[in-house]
Amino acid sequence: MKLLLHACCAPDTTIPYHRLKNEHELTCLFYNPNIDEKDEYEKRRREVEKLSRLWDFELLELEYGVDKWKKAVEGLEQEPEGERRCWVCYRLRLEMTAKLAKKLGYDGFVTTLTISPHKKAEKINAIGKALADKYGIIYLESDFKKKDGFKESVEWSKKLRLYRQNYCGCNFSKRNFSRR
Repeated sequence: MKLLLHACCAPDTTIPYHRLKNEHELTCLFYNPNIDEKDEYEKRRREVEKLSRLWDFELLELEYGVDKWKKAVEGLEQEPEGERRCWVCYRLRLEMTAKLAKKLGYDGFVTTLTISPHKKAEKINAIGKALADKYGIIYLESDFKKKDGFKESVEWSKKLRLYRQNYCGCNFSKRNFSRR
């Protein structure tokens, strides 16, 4: 099956790509308008490019689009981490992935987002399935954190010397992380 893999960052791409590459034809897509600091965005983009060179996979990128993201989450600034603001963010990124997958003739799409121990795979998968139905393509359900996926991604990051951030990308999550 030909899949478009939404890549949120290089470390989180390691395990999904590694687990799927032998069974599917994969292209990665870097699309993360939620990263509201341009320097941070560029750093993460360069790291995904580095991984694509090291592991020799095709990488696509959509326009940065932070203003579109800010508009989408407007009014949800005070929401707790992992709740409605995040769901809107997941939907925005997955919808762009689904649209591009359909436009480019992929069979379906999948996301690296489910590797995070801070994200609910059930919610991400429900959004992905709804978008797959909407666009008439397949969404590959996942929970990449299972079977030590997150732990293995940390190990791959160290081995490959990948920049590993400690927050999802938006300033809301950055503030939340700094309070811990």
